[in-house]
Amino acid sequence: MTALNRALGAFYGLALGDALGMPTQSLNRETIKTRFGQITDLQDAGPLQPIAANMPKGSITDDTEQAILVGELLVEGKGHIEPAILAQRLIEWEAAMQAKGSQDLLGPSTKRAIEMILAGHSPEEAGRYGTTNGAAMRITPVGIAADVADPKRFIAAVVQACQVTHNTTLGISSAAAVAAVVSAGINGMDLGEALNLAQQIAQQAEAHGHWVAGGRIASRISWARTISVDSDKALLADLLYDVIGTSVASQESVVVSFALAQQVAVGEMSAFDALCMAASLGGDTDTIAAILGAMLGACLGLESWPVPMIETVKAVNHLELEPLVHGLLALR
Repeated sequence: MTALNRALGAFYGLALGDALGMPTQSLNRETIKTRFGQITDLQDAGPLQPIAANMPKGSITDDTEQAILVGELLVEGKGHIEPAILAQRLIEWEAAMQAKGSQDLLGPSTKRAIEMILAGHSPEEAGRYGTTNGAAMRITPVGIAADVADPKRFIAAVVQACQVTHNTTLGISSAAAVAAVVSAGINGMDLGEALNLAQQIAQQAEAHGHWVAGGRIASRISWARTISVDSDKALLADLLYDVIGTSVASQESVVVSFALAQQVAVGEMSAFDALCMAASLGGDTDTIAAILGAMLGACLGLESWPVPMIETVKAVNHLELEPLVHGLLALR
């Protein structure tokens, strides 16, 4: 399997997870069960979806759009992201979304950081409160462009992409963990090994950013992978939802993605079934499924994803990620 196949698997996996979770995002588990049963296919959002009302099935959200934005900045900057330019692009992106009438706007950490930048604070200062999963959800292009085989340079690339909005121990280490799985997968590492490496990279990345209180990402990933495998399969979704949590906090949603990736690593679930469970969980389903899709696609390749669904996501969103992925791999 080529690096290109794995990189496309990662980026299209992110988009597919995002689209599967789009209709269920920010709903609780009971509502999802009543409205959709179990997610097994792309679904329309319907009129009652609080963020993406009436979006057609296959639509992506901010997760994929902001990952593309970061990817384009990386290619333009030849591997370097200027924090001020990232802030500017995110402001422009939100304005375009508002003009379309979308409720899918910047998350709490990113919004606060941008308000601080507009008020004249430095990018380093602006991201000091960012602890949510916003950096992790858009980090996949960094995992494609930067090689985790050189951990120091790799973590520096992650920090650069996080700094302006998520310059905290939690924001940076959660993004580093996700990017590490993507990068290791593109190098041909098997999924279980890539998850192990991600824990190490998350631990090293904690040396960066403002310290914030909260369960350590590396420790929580390790714990979540263990309880994921030890738990009764019938109760797994409830365990993830009730015990780890599915909120926008990085130590919940990002960690849940790793718990589900572990199920795939030990052969308990296919990559696609894991995405469907992520989309059915409740809470920040589109982000959990997007992060999971990127990690699994990088390690298992583009053929992990059903071709008709990828084609639908491409068609609905006019998505053509090949040129961007080629550009990111050239940086690697």
